[in-house]
Amino acid sequence: MGTQYTDDVKSSFDPKSQTEDTPSFDERTAEQKAIDDWLPITSSRHAKWYYAAFHNVTAMVGAGVLSLPYAMSNLGWGPGVVILILSWVITLYTLWQMVEMHEMVPGKRFDRYHELGQEAFGEKLGLYIVVPQQLICEVSVCIVYMVTGGTSLKKVHDTVVCDDCPRIKLTFFIMIFASVHFVLSHLPNFNSISGVSLAAAVMSLSYSTIAWTASIHKGLQENVQYGYKGTNPSETTFNFFNALGDVAFAYAGHNVVLEIQATIPSTPEKPSKGPMWRGVVVAYIVVALCYFPVALIGYYMFGNAVDDNILISLEKPKWLIVAANMFVVIHVIGSYQIYAMPVFDMIETLLVKQLNFKPSWILRFYTRITYVALTMFVAICLPFFGGLLGFFGGFAFAPTTYFLPCIMWLAIYKPKRFSLSWCTNWVRWRLVVGGTGGNSPMSSFLQISSEYGTIAPQEEPEEQNDSPTSHHKRNLTCMEEVEGGSGGGGWWRWRWRWRVLVVVMEICIVLGLCLMILAPIGGLRNIIKNASHYKFFG
Repeated sequence: MGTQYTDDVKSSFDPKSQTEDTPSFDERTAEQKAIDDWLPITSSRHAKWYYAAFHNVTAMVGAGVLSLPYAMSNLGWGPGVVILILSWVITLYTLWQMVEMHEMVPGKRFDRYHELGQEAFGEKLGLYIVVPQQLICEVSVCIVYMVTGGTSLKKVHDTVVCDDCPRIKLTFFIMIFASVHFVLSHLPNFNSISGVSLAAAVMSLSYSTIAWTASIHKGLQENVQYGYKGTNPSETTFNFFNALGDVAFAYAGHNVVLEIQATIPSTPEKPSKGPMWRGVVVAYIVVALCYFPVALIGYYMFGNAVDDNILISLEKPKWLIVAANMFVVIHVIGSYQIYAMPVFDMIETLLVKQLNFKPSWILRFYTRITYVALTMFVAICLPFFGGLLGFFGGFAFAPTTYFLPCIMWLAIYKPKRFSLSWCTNWVRWRLVVGGTGGNSPMSSFLQISSEYGTIAPQEEPEEQNDSPTSHHKRNLTCMEEVEGGSGGGGWWRWRWRWRVLVVVMEICIVLGLCLMILAPIGGLRNIIKNASHYKFFG
């Protein structure tokens, strides 16, 4: 779990708290070093803070922003605005948690999401909890972006060509879009796709601006209506659930944030969390500039008649709509690569470290070509943009974005003086026992976690040994005393700060669970509804 280094010391804790027993040597063998230098995530660590900024913009802003007016039409003004703002605040908070946890153990960096999960839940349980969810997230994004790229190319073609020309099937446009990735997928690591990612980030801001300015230019539509468009209560409810998934999909950058941070150099004096957090703040400002105008203005102008992709609702001026759709194509090219890179890393790590394949360009060529082909095939079979967003947004992105970082934070940091027992009882009692009678999957998860020793049911004294891990834990549990001072004022300040953090985590977990349970129901209904009159490969 984690990666050790000599030339790039991986520690984000206070250097003053380091002791002589903190390891500063690299325990990896020459073979392990060679493998780590070949794998995509750990091969290059020279990125700057602005790399993190546009990588995060590319990962976050994408197909999701185009569906936000449609989500608003199913949520309504009140719930829609509240959910948009809450999601922005909550996901920024959980992203901060991820950045902080990246270098929490001296001498290690958790370069991958599943490595952090292993530290929180145990070597095996961490893999079982995190890897399936992360794979579902990243693969589903690649599938959705295949559909998005093909749909935008088709929109450009249908807008530019003459009206009497025969229409080309969406299948062929998805294949055209995939052909680009058959080439770009061979770029070895995140730094090698930084140019593509920068172009994608610029395009995301460009087409988002075009979307809301073109909506203003088109003006308020005649007989615009803002009521729910469902013909009966059940349809309205399912559409509401699907809209929750659309919003969750729009805030989907957490699955690659540790991998992005892994590309930034780090020392005890200048840990990577500093430049990474600066990049995240810049990225979230861009996210706000993209999301809120598109969602609110698009819904205001079109009402509940807006399409699930707002660019489809815009017809004039033609040149501007063509430009916006081409910007979307360029952006999702970069986004596909950002989300595919961790998948490539997982596949290549499995082949090289577990199955003992020799690292080579031939191995990389066949694995990446196969992955691109599979995502293209699924996109051709299920090109349902709105339904896919709702289903995957709730089923996959809500856990990894809204509440899994909070649970890992509680499991790892264990703020003993004020919050370990309190937080554990809160998670068990308020969320699980109080809400579901103790029979939910979350109850089983917490019970397993307790058995593995990650979330203890009550405070237990730690063994006083001199290992780096125990020293690090002592630093964490004494954090309040070190920073709050020995006086009563410092004690109370830190007590209330932890209470505020706990309240925020409560909101994150509850909202995330609601999204995870409800959103896939509406998304799956939309997929089934669309598939009933869809001609496959048509």
